[in-house]
Amino acid sequence: MRRCLIVANQTLMSPQLREEVLRRRDAGDYEFHVVVPATHTHGTGVWTEGQARAHARDALETALAHFRADGIDAVGEVGDKDAVLAVHDVITRQGVDEIIVSTLPPGASKWLKRDLPHRLERRFGLPVTHVAAVAAQV
Repeated sequence: MRRCLIVANQTLMSPQLREEVLRRRDAGDYEFHVVVPATHTHGTGVWTEGQARAHARDALETALAHFRADGIDAVGEVGDKDAVLAVHDVITRQGVDEIIVSTLPPGASKWLKRDLPHRLERRFGLPVTHVAAVAAQV
């Protein structure tokens, strides 16, 4: 069974991510693990770490319910606010065959400005698929 790690936050509910995951589900024997970095995602106000974690937890629970409704075997967790560290934590505990990174579109995505997909590929030596959402969807 192939294990796919999905890294997303604001784009967890994007149709583009859903389609990518459904393609894998339909292609064979996959299980999915979702990690949602606990980052400040909305507005310009100051967020506490607790607020960021609560927001990420709510987004994760909603996304997992939608994945299950689509027949996608998925579990997940809230991770470190640094997406690279969040991925590292998951990979350290369990084997992963590939990573899907879902981001906002170029220009709006902080993760793309930080070159997250390529950084993950270089650091972990795993295939990384980048999915850009058309618009922010939580």
